[in-house]
Amino acid sequence: MIGRLNGTLLDKRPPTLLVDVAGVGYEVDVPMSTFYDLPALGERVALLTHQVVREDAHLLYGFLRADERDAFRQLIRISGVGPRTALAVLSGMSVADLAQSVALQESGRLQKVPGIGKKTAERLLLELKGKIAPEVGAAGGATAATDAGIDVLHALLALGYSEREAAAAIRQLPAGTAVSDGIKQALKLLAKS
Repeated sequence: MIGRLNGTLLDKRPPTLLVDVAGVGYEVDVPMSTFYDLPALGERVALLTHQVVREDAHLLYGFLRADERDAFRQLIRISGVGPRTALAVLSGMSVADLAQSVALQESGRLQKVPGIGKKTAERLLLELKGKIAPEVGAAGGATAATDAGIDVLHALLALGYSEREAAAAIRQLPAGTAVSDGIKQALKLLAKS
């Protein structure tokens, strides 16, 4: 398995790169989030990779950050989601946004990604539940607001509210709300409904 490439960036045409590693040119497909952060042509680049071996091809997918590669691997484990769809998801939203969507069970964000319909978005949320949010928090890739939203969600679930009720209340909270304030405000919102 090829897990990492370190070489010279020879060509970049979205979503494919050509990286020269000791005289061998590797074609690597990357999400747009990685593509936008690449150095100029002729400069050194290091990519974490995921290799897919099929009967008719050996394909490499590259990422600048480990959390992106981990999210990609979680996505392709889902039945019916291939590498192209996983790249589309990671091109359309950050890993932190994906983790927040999963934690809050918001399919609307995923449906904005080209090629993701309502059923696929709901299946992604169901399959990724409990798999992607903890990794993002541990890797430090989530923002403070995302962490607070996830903490408020867990608190409301522990208090016996359904995920749907908790997610609806959290969506009404202002951005940047602290965990303790978020819980208080969410409980007030849930008491009104």
